[in-house]
Amino acid sequence: MKAENRTFVVSGGSSGLGLATVQELLSQKAYVAIVDRSPPHDSISSSPNVKFYQTDITVLAEVASAVGNTVEWASSTGAPLGGVINCAGVGTASKIIDAHGKPHDLELWDFTIAVNLTGSFNLTRLVLEHLVKVTPEEGSDGERGVVVLVASAAAFEGQPGQTAYSASKGALRSMALPMARDLARHAIRVVTIAPGVFDSSMTANFPAKTRRSLEHEGIVYPRRFGQPCEFSKTVMWILDCPYVNGETIRLSGGGRLPGKL
Repeated sequence: MKAENRTFVVSGGSSGLGLATVQELLSQKAYVAIVDRSPPHDSISSSPNVKFYQTDITVLAEVASAVGNTVEWASSTGAPLGGVINCAGVGTASKIIDAHGKPHDLELWDFTIAVNLTGSFNLTRLVLEHLVKVTPEEGSDGERGVVVLVASAAAFEGQPGQTAYSASKGALRSMALPMARDLARHAIRVVTIAPGVFDSSMTANFPAKTRRSLEHEGIVYPRRFGQPCEFSKTVMWILDCPYVNGETIRLSGGGRLPGKL
């Protein structure tokens, strides 16, 4: 899938891994619809190749509106849809039974699932309604587009307190293959990325002890947190390589989350 002159929907595109992905797509002359609660900084939003749609990913009507507006924009620019990249997510933590003997809060569970899983599912299915109608690329593969889901290392090795978070990310991991099989007849690929620990707003407030533990006990090489540009380059590789499909790609420096920090 060539990114140039294609329109991609990026949720969570105003910051972190999503923002890095937006910047990489723009460098390839793509058009990007950012779906996020907060606007990106001016240097991004001022680009004629960017549209920002303020959206709460947990509110179906807002997600549907953002997709509809994106489709209209793509029609006006002549840059057809190329795919959706689901970077919106939230990190939550709560033990199944807390120190006071109380069970995991149900509202926290529902919120985690609503953002990480249902939000990605809704945005993807609504984009796909239009993506399956796009004229295929020239060539023997005749590709129409790509779906990128974003899981986490916690989908494999959830830590204490990550029951809800791991459940949401593990579900995204499990969706890739059946969705790819569903979409094969439409020439649309589906790939999940499972990042390890990356520098982001989510990890910026980690205590120094936690950061050192993750860097020196959990990561093989290079012993540092991943950088957003490394995530965005992985997204571009997925777009560029037609034979990667139905897979979950771990992006972790060979690391595995320890059972306890």
